[in-house]
Amino acid sequence: MKETRVHLTVIVLALICIGMVMIYSASCVNALQTYHDSLYYLKRHLLFLAIGLLAGFGVMSIDYRQIQPHARLILGISIFLLVLVLIPHIGTESYGARRWFKLGVFHFQPSEFAKLAVIIYIADFLSRKQQMIHNFTRGFLPPILVTGLVCLLTVKQPDLGTTVEMAVVVFGLMLIAGARFLHLAAMAAAAIPVMIYLVAKEPYRMARIIAFLDPWQDSQGIGFQLTQSQIGLGSGGLWGVGLGHSQQKLFYLPAAHTDFILSIIGEETGLLGALAVIVLFVLFIWIGIRLIRQTHEGFGYFLSIGIILMLGLQAMVNVGVSIGAFPTKGLPLPFISYGGSALIFHLVSIALILNVSKTQDQKF
Repeated sequence: MKETRVHLTVIVLALICIGMVMIYSASCVNALQTYHDSLYYLKRHLLFLAIGLLAGFGVMSIDYRQIQPHARLILGISIFLLVLVLIPHIGTESYGARRWFKLGVFHFQPSEFAKLAVIIYIADFLSRKQQMIHNFTRGFLPPILVTGLVCLLTVKQPDLGTTVEMAVVVFGLMLIAGARFLHLAAMAAAAIPVMIYLVAKEPYRMARIIAFLDPWQDSQGIGFQLTQSQIGLGSGGLWGVGLGHSQQKLFYLPAAHTDFILSIIGEETGLLGALAVIVLFVLFIWIGIRLIRQTHEGFGYFLSIGIILMLGLQAMVNVGVSIGAFPTKGLPLPFISYGGSALIFHLVSIALILNVSKTQDQKF
């Protein structure tokens, strides 16, 4: 499995390198005008990258199975942080959302930690009680209730995108573990009216749905972000306008270096550049599945599945939002978008997958 691990590492490094180049290109004008330093966002991104790599090497230095006995503690810490961030004067509020702790120059987003904590907890639960998964009260309900609590806390921030992402990942893990279809169908049916209510109660969420259905109907209003994203992708043509020559990053496309960085990639490197990024993610998922199929220990197996599901789903949603296939959601493109907490925990997640694979080689 060593060769497969090398392939996965190379793909992640390629995505990270693309991210560094494109974050600078997409943010330099904004950073120069706002902070009088065109390298502002890139320097911060490199700091987060260094922290993530150090954390990843730390995870690689231990046997991943040592994490399993602490799965509930890790989950408990993440829930505590999700509660803490909601308290005024402790959590930092921005644009009506309270999702971050401000620690000097660093903004820590506990929901990114919570996503990984939930996966670790579910992987531990399923590895110990998979044979009970058909029992509703003892095998199915406990992980659903825990996930529901974490989702409730993330919705309160509010962060519906992360909430849906966690729910889908847990649903996938339960399905793979062999949960009854009737139980899963009942859970999905119960979630539908809740989702409708959460969307309907917030005007900005309804606006995103309307913009998704026809962004060009109000291209200067609710459809502005999506239409600007599509203009950027369309302007690139096949070969792109050239690195650094994007027009959309000149304050036309909001979140150009975060949630909509793929639009800048498409504008500057063309359809071929955007497709290259998508192919790298497809290869990432394929190689991840190969590693999972070679994993014979329960905790590592479900842990790896959960991480690949999380990163693959996030990449798919980000690409879908950029091209207008999904309503706008604030999910960054893994390893490429600017974002401290997300990058750090994505690198830790990759380290866990590599750790599982390495330990399997040593064991078998």
